[in-house]
Amino acid sequence: MGWYNLAFLRDGLGGTMRVIRNRPEWTGGSFASRPTAVAVGNFDGVHRGHQALIRKTRELAGDGRDAAVMTFEPLPAAHFRPQAAPARLTTVYQKLDLLRQAGVDLTWMVRFDARFAGLSAEHFVRAVLIERLRARHVVVGEDFRFGKRQQGDVDLLRRLGPECGFEVVAVPAVTCGDERISSSGIRMRLAAGDFAGAARFLGRPFRMEGHVVRGKRLGRKLGYPTANLRIRAEPSPLYGVLAVYARIAGGPWLPGVANLGRRPVVGGRTALLEVHFFDFDRDIYGQRLDVQFVAKLRDEQNFAGLDALVEKMKGDEHEARAILAETEPPADYRDGPTG
Repeated sequence: MGWYNLAFLRDGLGGTMRVIRNRPEWTGGSFASRPTAVAVGNFDGVHRGHQALIRKTRELAGDGRDAAVMTFEPLPAAHFRPQAAPARLTTVYQKLDLLRQAGVDLTWMVRFDARFAGLSAEHFVRAVLIERLRARHVVVGEDFRFGKRQQGDVDLLRRLGPECGFEVVAVPAVTCGDERISSSGIRMRLAAGDFAGAARFLGRPFRMEGHVVRGKRLGRKLGYPTANLRIRAEPSPLYGVLAVYARIAGGPWLPGVANLGRRPVVGGRTALLEVHFFDFDRDIYGQRLDVQFVAKLRDEQNFAGLDALVEKMKGDEHEARAILAETEPPADYRDGPTG
């Protein structure tokens, strides 16, 4: 069936979220061991709007059914427009971890390809929601569309529901102030360096994570050693020089300054997150790093040479230190996303 169990604890009770990664022979048979209430969507960011869908799904599942999520990788927009793919708010790992924290029992991460995109709306309902997921409740946003050329909508789901044995719940949009919470709105805020606004939409701070990889050690030669992370969710929703807090392997949060970009001065080609910790000198290669962004200082720039770059980095460090001296270190949110 192409599934595996993630060894994640849920609420400290020892349960696991089952994750299904489909294979080409994805049609036929059921993934679900019992009936489900299922929420369907992209869930990039697992923001407060997504969390409302999950809460309703858990409520409908009750004790006798699994709370399930059906999501897509790559995001449909990236499949249809690869050259203009939207920035990613979460890696696959982060998305699954956030769904697990939210109390989801079963996640089907569908490979969104030409074959899947070509399914008719009715075939999607019968072969995917009913046959594969044994859906008894289908939870979607009010503007949900699906199937070939997006021919399916909430009205079609409601027409098919009585015949196929499921109830449809369309969850109203969640708003912050007078604005609808959306992944695109979060991307816009992150690109502008509005991390407080992005956090209000997400229900938690925006963070990046990964394992420290070896670089060219140029930063050490320039007096600014960095811990380097590859960008695993591309394209990134933000770039530039940033004041950050970061923690190593779940330890205390430490202040620093970071560059997120392609490093034009040294001819870099791939995006990299380089974190310089203040007053710190340890070998942390291979260790896990969580990075939380506090303020954007400037866009990434090119310079005539390394001397000009170093001079600018000194100014960046001074500015970041001043900002972080007035900012409390992050509180953890590992108890789960907030609504």
